[in-house]
Amino acid sequence: MTEENRANRESEVRANEADREEEKREEPWTPPSLLPTPKAQDGYVFRWIRTRMLGTEDNMNVSKAFREGWEPVKAEDHPELMGMNDFRSQFSENFEQGGLLLCKMSQEKMNQKREYLNQKADSQMEAVDNSFMRENNPRMPLLKPERSTKVTFGGGER
Repeated sequence: MTEENRANRESEVRANEADREEEKREEPWTPPSLLPTPKAQDGYVFRWIRTRMLGTEDNMNVSKAFREGWEPVKAEDHPELMGMNDFRSQFSENFEQGGLLLCKMSQEKMNQKREYLNQKADSQMEAVDNSFMRENNPRMPLLKPERSTKVTFGGGER
């Protein structure tokens, strides 16, 4: 065997070892979140809806959420969530964990909801400003308050 062959073999072994070390260098371990996050789905937003609190069913909250347009997510549609459903869950085909049910809503409907809530908040702020300005006195005028507000829903991506 010549020295050239040995050198090539050694470089191959080192390259293989370097590849293995790089494969081992994964993301650092972090504790899992209590509620898993589903993979993003075009045109939908996700939210966890409360179904129980302190062991008592909260059917009013679930019913309200369904009327708002939230739909329960089928467990079979998101196998990446791996987890057990709550014991005696009334949503056995869906993903319920810790008294919370994973639901989705179309992005379009969510935008409409945000617009409605923003308009409602603006009209409330206008009513507060009008009430404040009603106390205006020409001898000591009040300045109209300057405000910049931002309304956000949840911490998910948009």
